[in-house]
Amino acid sequence: MRYYETLYLINPNLADEDYSDVVTKFNDLVEKNKGVIVKVDEWGKKTLAYEIKKFDKGYYVLLSYCGDPDLITVLKREFKLDERIIKYQIIKLSDSADPDALKQQSEAVKEEVGEQTKEKEGEEAKENDVEESETSSETISKEEGENGVQ
Repeated sequence: MRYYETLYLINPNLADEDYSDVVTKFNDLVEKNKGVIVKVDEWGKKTLAYEIKKFDKGYYVLLSYCGDPDLITVLKREFKLDERIIKYQIIKLSDSADPDALKQQSEAVKEEVGEQTKEKEGEEAKENDVEESETSSETISKEEGENGVQ
C-alpha cells in the first residue's frame, strides 16, 4: 500500500458539528475504498496566508492514510464536488508502507510528546515558584527600607 498525506481546508463559516461531519465523510471514504487511516489531525480554524475563494480563514484537517492509487482518484473527485471544501493537497509519502507500523509509530510519538509536555509543565511550575519566592523577598526588603526598619 502507498502512504499518503492529505491536507484540506473546510469552509470556516460552518457549525462545529458540520466540521466533524466533513471529517467523518472523508475518513469513511478512505475506509470504504480499502484504505487504512493512520492519523487524523484537526488543527482547527487558522488564518490563511492569502484569500481562497473569498475566505481569509479555514478549518485545517491533516489526514494520513495508506491506500491504492485508485483511492486518490476517488478522493480528488469528492473534494472537488463538496462545496464545503475550500482547498486540498494530496502528497504521496511512500510507495510501500505498513499501516500497522505507521499507527504504532504515531502512537509512540504521541506518548513521547505527552511525557515531554508533562516534564515542561513541571519545570515551569518550579520556575514560577522560585520567581515568586524571589519576588516576595525583594518586596519585603523594599518595604523594610521604605519604613526605615532594617
